[in-house]
Amino acid sequence: KAEQRRHTEGVVRRGGTKEEVEAEEIERNLEGEADSVTIRTRKFLTNRLLQRRQMVVDVIHPGRANVSKKELREKLAKVYKTEDENIFVFGFQTQFGGGKSTGFGLIYDSLDAAKKFEPKHRLVRHGLAEAQKTARKQRKERKNRAKKFRGTKKAKASSAKK
Repeated sequence: KAEQRRHTEGVVRRGGTKEEVEAEEIERNLEGEADSVTIRTRKFLTNRLLQRRQMVVDVIHPGRANVSKKELREKLAKVYKTEDENIFVFGFQTQFGGGKSTGFGLIYDSLDAAKKFEPKHRLVRHGLAEAQKTARKQRKERKNRAKKFRGTKKAKASSAKK
């Protein structure tokens, strides 16, 4: 554990504001839970082009099967002083034996930036977009029509005959 902490401190020293340095060693206990949950972030990166901050999120949850994404978003929002609707967490995998999960977190500067850059499926999960309801047969027919063309004509063939 001490070796891991030293590694994290090395990452912090390479660059970052005071807020980022404080956030790198996050250890928060969730109130009202029988077992404590610890959230740590690492590989923190500020991505100005996509108007977001991105990080790997480690969740230590002994005695619990897992922690909900909503709960994680609320805790990250509190730590990074932002609204939880601007936070997207995904890709969590629990280590063999349980007790620790690792995933990815994105904190957008605004909701508009999130809607602009996030993939549609994650916006649907978040409740910010509607899922497309296209019949399976129509999708297959459109795909097979597009097979007959190449280049820009392929896009026209698949979109024109909806």
